[in-house]
Amino acid sequence: MKNKICVIFTGGTIGSKISGDTVDLRQEEKSYLIELYRKRYNSNVVFDELRPLNILSENVQPSDLEKMADCVRGVDKQAYDGIIVTHGTDTLSFTANLFSQLFCDIKIPIVFVSALFPLDDSRSRGVENFANAINFINSVDYGGVFVSFENHGENCKIHLASRLISATQIEGNYESIMGVHYGEIVDGKFIYNINAYNPTPEQLRQNREPCAAQKLCMDMVTIQAHSLLNFDFYRFTEVKPKAVMVQLYHSGTVCTKGKEANFNNFLEYCKSLGIEVVIAPVDSSARTYGSALGLVEKCTTAYDISFEMATTKVLLALGSGMSVEEELAKNHFFEKLH
Repeated sequence: MKNKICVIFTGGTIGSKISGDTVDLRQEEKSYLIELYRKRYNSNVVFDELRPLNILSENVQPSDLEKMADCVRGVDKQAYDGIIVTHGTDTLSFTANLFSQLFCDIKIPIVFVSALFPLDDSRSRGVENFANAINFINSVDYGGVFVSFENHGENCKIHLASRLISATQIEGNYESIMGVHYGEIVDGKFIYNINAYNPTPEQLRQNREPCAAQKLCMDMVTIQAHSLLNFDFYRFTEVKPKAVMVQLYHSGTVCTKGKEANFNNFLEYCKSLGIEVVIAPVDSSARTYGSALGLVEKCTTAYDISFEMATTKVLLALGSGMSVEEELAKNHFFEKLH
């Protein structure tokens, strides 16, 4: 092995410092993360560093994501064993899902690394997440997009970026959809998680077709179903989106009774304006509840993927001028669970 890794720094908490009661970006030319890694681990890994931007991830714009993607595109993949991208935790799930599509056919691993606390906070696991990303890269002989993240009190998990879902509220733990992570790091070694939902290493070694959708669009509204949700407040009188995404309850349901809370009435309203409505997540193998009968025929449906991945696919399809329904049906990097 070449034992050489390209590290792309983008900011986030892992690239921040503490100043009193405030956490803000660290302005650096030389990486504090790599410095700490060298002190803690006896490693001869060679790093090349790139810094396309330095931003708190909650402030990320489409142009920032394009800079990050262009930076990855510009890396000589034959010169490195892998690529590590540091990223803020707040929007990690979106960027990881996005890059799993943009770089679904990559031949070396891209691993996203984050931290819940700045590196100068004793609670931070940023250095450990970074070290375990390196351990993962050095353990595999295939490419793809992954996330290295250690929840409190657990071994560091390796996630398929296409399966990562949003962090848990307040505590900020990360999991894969269905609770099935791709593997974990134990004593510095990657252990594959044998599970029917997981692709095998042999499948990851196979060639994958590139994703044609490469441009993002922001012309979408997202609505999360909750009790007593009043759809009548969603009226697009001044600015009309191209699509509306509705996150259903876990059983694939949403209120279809009453007046203001009736999703069917909202569907008719959107149809009258020519707005595409996408519902997710929907399990193609599950029984349908009576309240949801007929919904999939009235909407564009995201089957067997997370809501985070559905959001990514819709934004890419809209931005690339492609069919939303066709893009949702594709399986670029093992995002489909069935």
